[in-house]
Amino acid sequence: MTQTSRSSRFVLGAATAATGLIAGAFYIFACAVMPALARSEDRVYVEVMRDINEVIQNPVFFLTFLGAPVLTAIAAWQARGRAHRRWVWAALAASVLAFLVTVVFNIPLNDGLTKNDSYGALSEEFEDPWVAWNVVRTVLLTVALGLLVKATGTGGRAAGATGRPTG
Repeated sequence: MTQTSRSSRFVLGAATAATGLIAGAFYIFACAVMPALARSEDRVYVEVMRDINEVIQNPVFFLTFLGAPVLTAIAAWQARGRAHRRWVWAALAASVLAFLVTVVFNIPLNDGLTKNDSYGALSEEFEDPWVAWNVVRTVLLTVALGLLVKATGTGGRAAGATGRPTG
């Protein structure tokens, strides 16, 4: 195995892991955090979401959140001319779409919670759209993860005599 092949497999694996971590974070919001908060009073709902929005802005989360699409882009570049390239490029498209959903919809909704409106108005304006867009990005990242897992299986095959992957 060449150094390039090893580094390509490492980047693909890192992209897969980072994508899985972010998909899992969004998934747990969809399945547990938001349904639990929905049971709370509006004041608790808004204050907890404000706290989450503040705490989540940390180097570890940002490294993973931004690293997932960046590593997937690098893996897509490294996969050019290889059998698994279509899976990686499709994963990159899904990952970028999830990133865009977050930037265009979820983050502005998060920022809206900083207004001094009543807790009831804030939670009503925030909850349904945020939950819906979170489901969209969760599905997109789960699809991206599945595609990257497929790529790791396809890209991990032994190279034939030409140096190109078989299969």
